[in-house]
Amino acid sequence: ESLSPKSPEILKYNPVHKKLPILLHNGKPVVESLVIVEYIDETWTSGSSILPADPLGKSNARFWAKFIDDKLMPAIMNVRRYQGEEQVKAIDEVVKLFKLLENELKGKKFFGGDTIGLVDITANFIALWLGIHQEMMGIQLVSKEKLPILCKWIDEYLNSSIIKQSLPSRDELSAALLSYHKSL
Repeated sequence: ESLSPKSPEILKYNPVHKKLPILLHNGKPVVESLVIVEYIDETWTSGSSILPADPLGKSNARFWAKFIDDKLMPAIMNVRRYQGEEQVKAIDEVVKLFKLLENELKGKKFFGGDTIGLVDITANFIALWLGIHQEMMGIQLVSKEKLPILCKWIDEYLNSSIIKQSLPSRDELSAALLSYHKSL
């Protein structure tokens, strides 16, 4: 899809936000990443669910997924957007948010416990994209010294067999990200 200018399909299937991702299923659009992931989970039920069975567990998973999308992602984008003192403040904010997220991992292999769940899928960008962003910006937001539990999760996540077979290579992602940044 062309993001600039936006294709007629993007405008047709997501007239509210006018952006990707859009999942077309039986000709009907499903939009927004978290909504799409939950839709897939509820529609194709042959495997295990990405959400806990109990209502409290589900609500907690949804809370942390929303936290990542609504708080952490914009804060990380601010690091890229700002320079100087504003960037230092933005980095401090990101580290504080990462520490909150890291606290949710204590005693667990994945946010979903022993298996990858909704929060892990939402945090996917931390495991792979963030490392590429850090290299491009010359800034280290996540390190084993600052966030050891989160770094352990990154290793577990990236070395999970399902993730290894599903994610594109780091080189492919780096090339795509570099191309995206050049288009801005």
